Amino acid sequence: MLSQNNISVCFTTDQFKKYADERSTVVIIDILRATSVISTAFELGIEAVIPVQTVKEALTYKNKENHIIAAERNTLKIKGFDYGNSPYHYINSDIKGKTLVLTTTNGTKAIHLAKSHKVITASFLNINIVAKYLQEDNNDIIILCSGWKGMFNLEDSIFAGAICEKLLESDKFSSKCDSMLAAIELYGSGRGNLFNYLSNSAYRNRNNSDSVIKDTHFCLNPTIKSNIIPIFTDGKLIKLKGY
Repeated sequence: MLSQNNISVCFTTDQFKKYADERSTVVIIDILRATSVISTAFELGIEAVIPVQTVKEALTYKNKENHIIAAERNTLKIKGFDYGNSPYHYINSDIKGKTLVLTTTNGTKAIHLAKSHKVITASFLNINIVAKYLQEDNNDIIILCSGWKGMFNLEDSIFAGAICEKLLESDKFSSKCDSMLAAIELYGSGRGNLFNYLSNSAYRNRNNSDSVIKDTHFCLNPTIKSNIIPIFTDGKLIKLKGY
């Protein structure tokens, strides 16, 4: 029998130090909404994404040629920024060939937390190509849920279950990780209607504005699909070559 690679699911950034090994491939998940925005922006022509941890750092790129800046905190776009953390800010916008500088409450921080590993980002837009790549990459995998300010959230955990289910369809992985098993169970419970399943979640109760509800529908059931895998290299996300 061929040796199998390991899958682990880390539900929160505060737990990541217990999983980090500096050799596994880390898949960053922030479904609502950063990794969905990243997938959307790449699919619509953005050249690269620079994830930064602070609003102050993002502002240093404000007048840099061919750059656009975006900032979100606590689900809201930051005043003084043209773009926020909504996929719809990028749809039908003039972003082709530009570099997006992005800071968000959770997702961009998770990317930096894992940067000593190979880091890619995933969403429901690119879940199929990410699963294909991971099945072919022959490496252990850590699925890192960005969560909410270091705490568990339901939406990222459901996506973790969705991608783990796809990975386990091959015979290339094994796992004794209870978090992975729990994620698959959560996804199985909600897969018929993820939007309704999340109706009592903290995220859905944190901001129930029409725009965020629209974003949530899109992120859970996107009308855009992507075959682009963003990979973190030299401080920015670029398109993984060969996929």
